[in-house]
Amino acid sequence: MGVRGSCVPCFQHPGRSGAYLAFGSVITVKNLRMAIGYLHSHRHLYPEGVGARQQQVTTYLHKDYNNLWIIKKHNTNSDPLDPSIPVEFVRHGDIVRLEHRETSRNLHSHYHEAPLTRKHYQVTGYGINGTGDSNDFWRIEVMNRKFGNRIKVLRSQIRFIHLVTGCVLGSSGKVLPKWGWEQLEVTCSPYLKETLSSLWNVEDHINPKLPNISLDVLQPSFPEILLESHMVMIRGNSGLKPKDNEFTSKPWHWPINYQGLRFSGVNDTDFRVYLLGNPVVWWLNLLSIALYLFSGSIMAVALQRGAHLPAEVEGLSQVLLRGGGQLLLGWALHYFPFFLMGRVLYFHHYFPAMLFSSMLTGVLWDTLLRLCAWSLASSLASGVHVVGVLSLLLGTAYSFYLFHPLAYGMVGPLAQDPRSPMAGLRWLESWDF
Repeated sequence: MGVRGSCVPCFQHPGRSGAYLAFGSVITVKNLRMAIGYLHSHRHLYPEGVGARQQQVTTYLHKDYNNLWIIKKHNTNSDPLDPSIPVEFVRHGDIVRLEHRETSRNLHSHYHEAPLTRKHYQVTGYGINGTGDSNDFWRIEVMNRKFGNRIKVLRSQIRFIHLVTGCVLGSSGKVLPKWGWEQLEVTCSPYLKETLSSLWNVEDHINPKLPNISLDVLQPSFPEILLESHMVMIRGNSGLKPKDNEFTSKPWHWPINYQGLRFSGVNDTDFRVYLLGNPVVWWLNLLSIALYLFSGSIMAVALQRGAHLPAEVEGLSQVLLRGGGQLLLGWALHYFPFFLMGRVLYFHHYFPAMLFSSMLTGVLWDTLLRLCAWSLASSLASGVHVVGVLSLLLGTAYSFYLFHPLAYGMVGPLAQDPRSPMAGLRWLESWDF
């Protein structure tokens, strides 16, 4: 069963036979809206109080055997794969049944409300061994009829109109609760306006009576694959929510090292590991970003106004503006997008941005020390730069020594106890160690 967290490799791609959709084929049907996925069903029922208590129908983002459907005529149970029956292609306007291959239940709709989208109708799996009722019948319409009335695999844009209610099959894109395995809601909308969420195409197509075709002529372009894969990742990320009693953080916490993340231990008898940024490094990086914006702005204005600077000063200014500017951009691109994310966030999400800010700190202080050395007498110049660099390195090393119990683990009293190895080092009340 396709549930959230299952993997693509557990489903082997079935391939394609025939360029045009035929009755009796085993197919997957994919929604044209980005990151909605495949029409899907599984043996679980809708819970009490959610429409009719019938088999759930959802969309699922990954390849799975529960995405497979058999397309059949609405008014016959004869086997279309019988060698004595000629191949018959599905055409625009045909009335069809979609039978779920794994459970033998038909795609079905009725006047019950959808689980989340109240003005839409519920879509379920119904029937036994493909035998159901008239609510299983759908009229198939080809929206881009570039290929005539027939339906071309991967290329034709189709929609399914429910014969009884007149609604159109689609996905709202809303995430179902845990009873729906956090897959996406499928509904039947009474509003027939053409939207991407109500358009589908046939992706996999297996029919032993048709010859296999080359995938190269049908597969999407690389930009289409790249865009969709990123949309799937974005949707998957946005669905990640915190577990009960789980410690999370907010993006504004990270640069100021406001709060760490406890990995183990809550009292003085436990072995405790606490993830916290080295405060000397973190706050030096934050100071350096502010100082870079200030000094960089002064240098940029001076150069823009054509100020005559000594060659060495101008060269150092260019290094700071260009090299530092790229690092500042890297920090911003790895940090600010987290403010737009709805997913659960943790302290370690800041680490890529922190690397850029650390490199910016190195470039800034190296440049400033060189400028200071240039302004002093030649006998002191080299000493100022060396002493400044050594002071930064030794200060960073000593700060690591002070806080190393956080990384290697602590036992004994908590930090507020004078006997604790971390006594006096709880510089912020929000640090919980």
